[in-house]
Amino acid sequence: MTVESLDELKAQLELQDKKLQSLLEITNNLHHDFSLENVSKTLDFTLREQLGYVKFLLIYKDENWQVLVKNGVRIRYEMSDVLQDCERFQKPTFISDSANEWLQDFQLVVPVFHEAEAIAYLFVNKNKSNDKILAAEDYEEDIRFLHTIVNVVVMAILNRKMMRMELSEQALKKEIRLASTLQNMLFPTELPSNTKMDISAKFIQRHKVGGDYYDFIPLENEKYMLCIGDVSGKGISAAMLMSNFQATLRTIFKYEHFELDFLVQELNKTVINTSGGEKFITFFIAIFDAKTRKLTYVNAGHNHPILTDGIKYHFLKDGTIGLGMLDELPFIKIGEEDVPPNTTLVMYTDGVVELTNPRGEYFEINRLVNLVHAFYPLKMEDINNIIFSKLNEWREQKDLTDDTAVFSCRFF
Repeated sequence: MTVESLDELKAQLELQDKKLQSLLEITNNLHHDFSLENVSKTLDFTLREQLGYVKFLLIYKDENWQVLVKNGVRIRYEMSDVLQDCERFQKPTFISDSANEWLQDFQLVVPVFHEAEAIAYLFVNKNKSNDKILAAEDYEEDIRFLHTIVNVVVMAILNRKMMRMELSEQALKKEIRLASTLQNMLFPTELPSNTKMDISAKFIQRHKVGGDYYDFIPLENEKYMLCIGDVSGKGISAAMLMSNFQATLRTIFKYEHFELDFLVQELNKTVINTSGGEKFITFFIAIFDAKTRKLTYVNAGHNHPILTDGIKYHFLKDGTIGLGMLDELPFIKIGEEDVPPNTTLVMYTDGVVELTNPRGEYFEINRLVNLVHAFYPLKMEDINNIIFSKLNEWREQKDLTDDTAVFSCRFF
């Protein structure tokens, strides 16, 4: 073996050693002290100092396509133009000539795919003189290494992203469980069923947390507060707004009893301040005086509750607009009803009357009224169970599309 051959073999071994050391260093950075900045610096050093590339550009796909490293790129370019040019590269390709000015900086492109989708492109050029065109064999020994090192780096970045997403999802699930627990604690745990009144509620959430709400609070001098509400929209933000609303209402009644018009104005301010005007709450609140048998109420844009003696009925419509729609409520009309013995008040959310069957037909208010009248002699709990049974029959195999609540009260 000649001296020249030995020198060439020695150079090849040194190059392979550099490649191995570079791969080990990058892998170590990825696993022990992951920092995108450190990985970029190591990759930049490997391409420029150890492999001798004078020009290179590595783009990768995270949520959007972006640059990880670049060096010696002469012109400014738009990522959309780069991606359009990249579509034709399905394997390592030598760029002998290109009409695209930015591609003229490079001589080789190495694409990386994952599950048939491109996730990275590395463009490189070893040529220190633009006048010299390097042959394909000048890159052959590097292609497999370049593909390996880019694949390792980009897959590590994507795996870290997936790990962050998984941790974020776990944290979100934990928050949802906590929100659900807190929300359920705010619902009344016991509703009276005695010689004065029979009260029962049934509530099914579409998700772990819901935007529907009902409550019952005994007040002084044989007065009782009953209410029901529904937040616009769905999800955690709607549920948290309703939970805050519940807590505010209970706090107000705990310390002092206010007139309904003042109370509703204060609740409107609460919704505005909490939601920033992005959501509103439909709300019905009533105060029943067992001594005078008077029911005073405000309906703030909610589905009209039914007041019935089992034969005749009417809806409780007086009130105002939904809470949180405007900074100041433009009007409030206090409703007042005489409540003869054996009168029933049925409150509900739109998940009841707006439930559709597979043919797109709504359950509607008339069916609800007919059910209440058909089973009027029964206890409120039994009537509520029948209502939900009929709702299940109506929707057949369809999933619930909204939270569904029924809050029924009979005054003896």
